[in-house]
Amino acid sequence: MRLTFLGTTSNSGSCPNLYATDRGTYVVQGWKVTDPEALAALHERGLPDHETAVEIPAALLGFAPQGS
Repeated sequence: MRLTFLGTTSNSGSCPNLYATDRGTYVVQGWKVTDPEALAALHERGLPDHETAVEIPAALLGFAPQGS
């Protein structure tokens, strides 16, 4: 999978980041969700054990192309 950097809201450039892939998808680098209540809610909604969730600021989505 090839990643193309789209943008960051970080002052240091490390996290969070948004990338586009050559598969027509996006990769989000953010803060791993570890809050037990949030994780329980995600699992109740069907989050499988082989997936995870990350938290990002809403401003990061401003780097996503419109209409994609």
